[in-house]
Amino acid sequence: MSNEIFQAIEQVGREKGIEVDIIIQAVEDAYAAAAKKYFRTKEDLGAKFDRETGALAVFARKKIVEAVTDPDLEISPDEAQEMALPANEEGMVEIPKPREELAQLGRIAAQAAKQIIFQKVREAERDNVYKEYISRVGELVNGVVKRFERGNIIIDLGRTEGVLPKKEQSKAERYSQGDRVRAVIVDVDRNAKGPQVILSRTDERLLIKLFEMEVPEIYDGTVAIERAVHDPGDRAKVAVRSKDRDVDPVGACVGMKGSRVQSIIRELRGEKIDIVEFSDDVSTFVTNALNPAKINRVQITDTESRTLEVVVDDEQLSLAIGKKGQNVRLASRLAGWKIDIKSEQEKKREVQAEMERMARDSREMANLSGVSEKTVQRLQENGLQSLDAVLAAGVEGLTGVPGIGPKTAEKILAAAQTGLQERAEREEAERVEVERLAAEEAARQVEEQARQAEEALAEEAARQAALADAAARDQSSASDDDESGEGAAEPTYTGEESAAPEADEAATPGAEPLEGGAEERREGD
Repeated sequence: MSNEIFQAIEQVGREKGIEVDIIIQAVEDAYAAAAKKYFRTKEDLGAKFDRETGALAVFARKKIVEAVTDPDLEISPDEAQEMALPANEEGMVEIPKPREELAQLGRIAAQAAKQIIFQKVREAERDNVYKEYISRVGELVNGVVKRFERGNIIIDLGRTEGVLPKKEQSKAERYSQGDRVRAVIVDVDRNAKGPQVILSRTDERLLIKLFEMEVPEIYDGTVAIERAVHDPGDRAKVAVRSKDRDVDPVGACVGMKGSRVQSIIRELRGEKIDIVEFSDDVSTFVTNALNPAKINRVQITDTESRTLEVVVDDEQLSLAIGKKGQNVRLASRLAGWKIDIKSEQEKKREVQAEMERMARDSREMANLSGVSEKTVQRLQENGLQSLDAVLAAGVEGLTGVPGIGPKTAEKILAAAQTGLQERAEREEAERVEVERLAAEEAARQVEEQARQAEEALAEEAARQAALADAAARDQSSASDDDESGEGAAEPTYTGEESAAPEADEAATPGAEPLEGGAEERREGD
């Protein structure tokens, strides 16, 4: 019997991949819990499994103390000595329970022990799954679609199950039960109630792993994938570099006639992939990342916020931005910089507006009321190029300019304030004029549209009238043809009337007989 119990424990351990000691510990805990429920005591009960005999012994743990205050948890030294119970290092003794009482645990206690064993085994299984897969995060795995749960797909991975959450599914993919799925492990949840292994079909690591499988140069390290980004099911960009000068990284990933990249595209259900060469130079890398658009120039505008400006030809602007901004968005994520794309015409307008602003600031500074030209020159040499800069500097900033005292500074500020008021009035007048011209243009367009509508109505009326005249003429012509046809109709004769003229013609004197008739008469003679 003892061998059968231990063999059963070993078999469960082999099937579940759990160590035998863990299962024995679960059995001991379950038996102790059942005994505590049966005895209804507050004692600290424990159990021990004997591997040789297969017997389970239950005991109560008590601490040896001089003054016993809680008999359920404590025991005096004399009692321990009387029972001949050895104490451990912590001063605890184990008092065995009679085996006769243990035989009466009953069905309820056995059922409770069974539940505890199952729970312990499940926890051990989950720990094994966690230990096995936590080190495989980022790894590509194959599985089979097993079932669907509230939009999530449960994948059979062999020894365990994985879950493909709805947010990790590509919008271009549809699966049925039994389909084979290739996904990347993104997380392992130790405390999940369902499958612990979290899979993804949208993570960038899936794209990288697929390239490692299809491109030998990436697998052996000759070509390295620096970065990869994608909009799942739509488009992806991959930046690669070569560690060997003789190996073209882009060509190695594309393959002969695109064979390598096409297999990845098929796996991703038609997702377009742009493979670009990585560069440590930001301008060059951004130019490559915006492929297939042709870039004229790249200018870094702010290194702290990592912002740069890209200028393209007018006809290349839509291509550089992409559908719904997809191309520039992916390029920005790939490069790690914020990209502002402008056309040549837009850039020219900005430059022109900036030049006009600088000219305006120069004129306003030169026209400061009561401020000498030399003082204005000093202000400009110290970086105060506009009225706004002068007001922002204040008295303290102006007095820092050589040759300008507090009184002169106040005078300059007053003149700058007056200049700004004049600018505001001028801009308001220009705005009103622009609005007036816009209103006039709108009114002109309304009038033009009304005129065109009237002309269209007149043309339609004339066309309808012409059609009506033509129809009337056609009807009149048809009536005339009917009347002329009735007057020229031939008379109808009866049979007797038609025979009379023929008889008269035959009896007419001097009429020459027919040739056939003459021959008949000669033959008669």
